[in-house]
Amino acid sequence: MCGAALLLAGCSTIPDARPPMDTGVVEQPPALVAANAASAGVRAGPPIETFPFLRSDAASALTAFRASCDKILFRDDTSGLTTRLDWQSPCLAASNWSSDPAQFFTSQFETAIVGDGSAFATGYFEPEILGSRVRAPGYDIPVYAMPSDLERAWPADMPEAERTGRPPLGRYNEDGKFVSYFERAEIEAGALEGKVPVIAWAADPVEFFFLQIQGSGLLRMPDGEVMRIGYAGQNGREYVGIGSVMRERGLIGDGPGQYAGSMQGIVQYIRENPEEGADLMRLNKSWIFFRELTTDGPLGSLEVPVKRGDSVAVDPKFVPYGAPVWLDLDRDVADGLWVAQDTGGAIKGANRFDTFWGNGLDARDIAGGMSGRGKAYIFLPKGTLARTGQ
Repeated sequence: MCGAALLLAGCSTIPDARPPMDTGVVEQPPALVAANAASAGVRAGPPIETFPFLRSDAASALTAFRASCDKILFRDDTSGLTTRLDWQSPCLAASNWSSDPAQFFTSQFETAIVGDGSAFATGYFEPEILGSRVRAPGYDIPVYAMPSDLERAWPADMPEAERTGRPPLGRYNEDGKFVSYFERAEIEAGALEGKVPVIAWAADPVEFFFLQIQGSGLLRMPDGEVMRIGYAGQNGREYVGIGSVMRERGLIGDGPGQYAGSMQGIVQYIRENPEEGADLMRLNKSWIFFRELTTDGPLGSLEVPVKRGDSVAVDPKFVPYGAPVWLDLDRDVADGLWVAQDTGGAIKGANRFDTFWGNGLDARDIAGGMSGRGKAYIFLPKGTLARTGQ
């Protein structure tokens, strides 16, 4: 799952990670020179005791960190900063901690700055839209589960020398040839009808489009039941930030007849121009497949429920999963402690973050307008910097 800036982030292929929210916010280009945090350069940050912890912020971050421990103790850290053993002491302390939550962080962690520490943060949220478990009048947008014919393979005509990394996603057609999977326009035209399980039906194609960009959401049923759905996979086709297209066409801006450069402005344009809006959405060839979740929140890529104001998406090559992160931004609402529990297709490079804001109207407003810049400090288990020679 992930956030705000990709409506203007242009076009990219995101085969495995949910794209972040597309809102028209101009995204700061990520720095991708270094391969991971270790190669980007890491130095000690300010003494952790000097950070202005708020008790409520520290308490909820401690809960989020504790939930992460079952995962981070059994996975390798691709940032090059920590080992599984480094997390044993803070995770053990977290499991039994009952006193001042701020003291947990000051006793267990030291601060680090990756690269120059200049942070850029967007936001994402969990939308709620109208849906139904069965097809009914007014509910006819299929919410597809993962297709059985979506798989990875090398096209037969691709030279061996070009077959690096993981094979692309696609399908075998009726002639046995491996081809790209169906794109958004083809799926909307019925390419998967009767072939792929439908877990629910949405009422509004525009709202469902933006839920797909978020990668998870809530479906409010006619009887009041709420069904939580989460990211299961993607068709392997190109993601197009439609806000960037609108800006290129002069539709977004401050001039007469232009729409606001925000998620709200983009939705307004689509509503007021339904045919052009539908064509615009089809430029985004990516399609997200879903699964029903029974968790108390959407699942991040760490496979734990993400929580409002606590969970942040990161590039795990630059921030270890589970690591607390302190953000000091020009958007005060995002200042304070976060825990790295998610990632996203456009969350790449050092000090690039996507903050999670839960669900509800205020969550949509905050995430849709989030574009914060400032400093980021990574909390690492004490002794990590000395061990790594930083």
